[in-house]
Amino acid sequence: MIAPSAAETGSTRHPAGLYTLFFTEMWERLSYYGMRALLVLFMVDQVRNGGLGLTDPVATAIYGLYTAGVYLAALPGGWLADRLLGAQRAIAYGGILIAAGHFSLGIPRTETFFLGLVLVVLGTGLLKPNISTLVGQLYPEGGARRDAGFTLFYMGINLGAALGPLVCSTLGEKLNWHYGFTAAGVGMVLGLIQFKLTRHHLGAIGMRPQFPASDVRRDSILAWAGIGAVAVTVILAISGVLVIDPVKLARNTTVVIVSIAVAFFAWAFLGAGLTGLEKRRLTVIAILFVASAMFWSGFEQAGSSLNLFAERHTQRVLAGFEVPAGWFQSLNAAFIILLAPAAAALWIRLNQRGRNPSLTIKVSWGLLLLAAGFLVLAIGAKAAIQTGPVWPTWLIATYLLHTFGELFLSPVGLSSVTKLAPPRLVGQMMGIWFLATSLGNLIAGQFAAEVSGDNTQAMPWRFFQVVLTAGGTGLILMLFTRPIRRLMEGVQ
Repeated sequence: MIAPSAAETGSTRHPAGLYTLFFTEMWERLSYYGMRALLVLFMVDQVRNGGLGLTDPVATAIYGLYTAGVYLAALPGGWLADRLLGAQRAIAYGGILIAAGHFSLGIPRTETFFLGLVLVVLGTGLLKPNISTLVGQLYPEGGARRDAGFTLFYMGINLGAALGPLVCSTLGEKLNWHYGFTAAGVGMVLGLIQFKLTRHHLGAIGMRPQFPASDVRRDSILAWAGIGAVAVTVILAISGVLVIDPVKLARNTTVVIVSIAVAFFAWAFLGAGLTGLEKRRLTVIAILFVASAMFWSGFEQAGSSLNLFAERHTQRVLAGFEVPAGWFQSLNAAFIILLAPAAAALWIRLNQRGRNPSLTIKVSWGLLLLAAGFLVLAIGAKAAIQTGPVWPTWLIATYLLHTFGELFLSPVGLSSVTKLAPPRLVGQMMGIWFLATSLGNLIAGQFAAEVSGDNTQAMPWRFFQVVLTAGGTGLILMLFTRPIRRLMEGVQ
């Protein structure tokens, strides 16, 4: 049974299904961020210490491709749920693939390492967009209550993201890298168990879609053809028949992702049979796509350039104990946990008073706060180059500012896409939203190569470039607040 809407009951309580999705996503994010905290550090570590012994440019390019792939896979993952599986089954299958991927990473072989990355990418592509879609469907009335629900859901994401690096980095950096990867797999298994036991709270939402048998056959053929193509590519790459240059592939993939986004929006505008109102709302989603990609290209430096800054340029010894570098990646999530409830209450209170900031204003402030964080980091990087490792307060301040920016942009962005998207395209639109994150992650991985290794001296200026681009984009959006608001007719 689906919980009645707030409009029907006058209640401000959240539906029970939110907590099913909250804890499923919490465990999945624990596994993802726990593994991510180790990834670059493991790849650049020397072979005799159990690492892969890769150079900084190659390691950060692989990191960028992996994190970009995680979100790029959200587009076919949304399509599979919309056309064949339904969101609930997509979440379950995705979790199984993610767990298998982490356990593959726990095997100390190069072949299983890359196989594990591919499995995590495919599994997250199934799980991530569809669990967010279900959150939106729990709130059919929309409005500020849905924004608050997404903000609380986001707190679940960050509870897992806070715990993951603490557990996996401790095991990986202090004992053995592969223990950390295996711990991430255990976390995903616990998430699957929780989802199985409590999914009845979701009722009928996200069940298998009903289409004519001919459409199902056609879509099944397309799906299996895609799975076969991925499998053949992976086998050829692991066997050495297909030689891949990660740095070149990262650059080329950037072009591919931009092309996919342009092609999808062109199809949606011209060939999806949308009404004039739907097209105007789609224009807002396109603007959000650009702003989101810009934001995540800076924010997702956390696992690459900021992680290397923590390891190489930050004083980490406290009372004789060397703090694992990966622990710093828990800071953003810990700040979210502290601040998210206040943010959720703030949006509702401002809405009740008729003073809730518009979507454009929130996104603008997100970008400006990101820029402020990189300004702090640019100053800290300059000090580190001149005097050696600096106090961790530079990274702490950067993560705090980025957290404020994330709270302005990310949860309201997720919520707005579910409200702006045409109902028949909502899963694919969530995939497009995560495609922007994919593009941002890919750019972040390439950027990290420009501030590490032989390019360390360029760190302060490169960080300041992010200040200029992110801050400039935020100011431009702020100037166009009113025209964008008119395009959102009927959506708050």
